Amino acid sequence: MRLRILSYNIHRAIGVDRRFRPNRIAKIILHHNADIVLLQEVDVGVPRSKRMDLSETLAELTGYPYRAIGLNVKLRKGMYGNATLSRHPIIAEKNIDLTIDKRKSRGCLYTQVSLPSRKQNAILSIFNLHLGISFRERPRQLGRIVRSPEFSGLDVTAPCIMAGDFNDLWKRLAPMLTEILGFDCATNHKHGYQNAILTYPSFSPANGLDKIFCRGIHIVKGKRCRLRSAKVASDHLPVIADLII
Repeated sequence: MRLRILSYNIHRAIGVDRRFRPNRIAKIILHHNADIVLLQEVDVGVPRSKRMDLSETLAELTGYPYRAIGLNVKLRKGMYGNATLSRHPIIAEKNIDLTIDKRKSRGCLYTQVSLPSRKQNAILSIFNLHLGISFRERPRQLGRIVRSPEFSGLDVTAPCIMAGDFNDLWKRLAPMLTEILGFDCATNHKHGYQNAILTYPSFSPANGLDKIFCRGIHIVKGKRCRLRSAKVASDHLPVIADLII
């Protein structure tokens, strides 16, 4: 089965022009026609985004029938976190707390997606994450995911995706995922993890912060969005991976 995954830090749908434009984000998502969309920095009930539930708004604008939301950061009014939109049924979900000590709240939204198959429904496990900006946080946050029942209970051959905003400027987490945990990175120019597709800042990308890692899945190709509107719609560019399960 062919599957397209899109991961996108939407920056609360507030572009680098400081304008709140969820329609702009929706058009970018629609253009890439992904089966599953992983979003980070998604507001719910926050005044800056007109108190919208952005996961619901974007699901409606793009026609995704299934969605899950994991809220991590609590503001004076409202919260924000990660959201997963899917064309296929989401049959399980859990928000994994990745907050380290008194640092900014972080999380990983775990979902199980039921995919159609000729013999029986296949289950795809997805970890949609947004890690901290400090290197002292990120290995510990990855460790929490790996030790969670949702990940540790998976068979190593089961289809699994770990994607999102890793904030891994120096590519120190990638070897842990590829060399230790058996993942392949779909968002590189070559095999391995050294040549990441650049996504940040959107208007002149210099860093590959947004990544899609896969295990038990064949990677066809990965790329970043090249729409002109994406350079303004958020401070990150989305990454897209075409896969075969």
